[in-house]
Amino acid sequence: MSDELGRVRQMWHLLEPLHAVLYYAPEAFEEAAALGYRTDERWPSYFAWRAAPLGEADAGRVAQTFYSFSPVRVAEHVPAVWSVASPGAVLAARRGAVDRTYRTLLGEACAAPETAEAAALLRRVAEAAETTDRPLAAANAALPRPDEPHLALWHAATVLREHRGDGHLAALVHAELGPVESLVSFAAIGAARPEVFAGRGWSDEEWMAARQRLVKRGLLTDDGTATEAGRALRDGVERRTDEAAAAPWRVLGDGERERLVELLGPLWVAAIGSGLLPSETTLGIGKV
Repeated sequence: MSDELGRVRQMWHLLEPLHAVLYYAPEAFEEAAALGYRTDERWPSYFAWRAAPLGEADAGRVAQTFYSFSPVRVAEHVPAVWSVASPGAVLAARRGAVDRTYRTLLGEACAAPETAEAAALLRRVAEAAETTDRPLAAANAALPRPDEPHLALWHAATVLREHRGDGHLAALVHAELGPVESLVSFAAIGAARPEVFAGRGWSDEEWMAARQRLVKRGLLTDDGTATEAGRALRDGVERRTDEAAAAPWRVLGDGERERLVELLGPLWVAAIGSGLLPSETTLGIGKV
């Protein structure tokens, strides 16, 4: 991996927890419940929070942009989420959820000069991100930019997170890995245990059928572990993902990028140290 791509991946590792706390924080579930969503599991609010920038997207649109979720799992929640609250109401509540979550996590650091500095740097990167053919990045980038430092930081981090995610889906398609194959091949290289991907909604039969398809391609062994070819294919997916995510980061000089890493460090520690995020995720952070 080149130095540049290594830095791109480092920034993803730093930003992902700062974005993802929304999907696990008690404050976010309280905001979701106030809208009328069930909170006995995280999926109703997850689909609402993440899909709302797309407008009243139907199940097909959400399955396409979220990619690795089973269409059956998506259809359990979409378009039903829009009968509970409109996308506009969800976005307003999402902003409130991020505000409350960050105030709990970061306290006075929400309004600190260092947070404002980090948000300004991230905003420059987010504004440099090309969002053509990147639907989730484009939808989030089109939203009003908050002025408060902690909200501005989350917004920019989310644009960049979805920008990377949209590029990752293109890399999977290029590798001819369909939605379930993308998860099976990822589990096969040890990114996470297969059980961790259960929330995506694929049946055991669908998982095993995908495994067999990958075995026939020479990418997996019969026991479900990746072959050398399978690991090489996944390495190629991650490299293409990093390459597709790299361009906006070039607006920062080396010193600015190093400063941003320094500024984000304590915020990352707060998010990781909160205990809100699962120790093993479907993203394979730290393992790819």
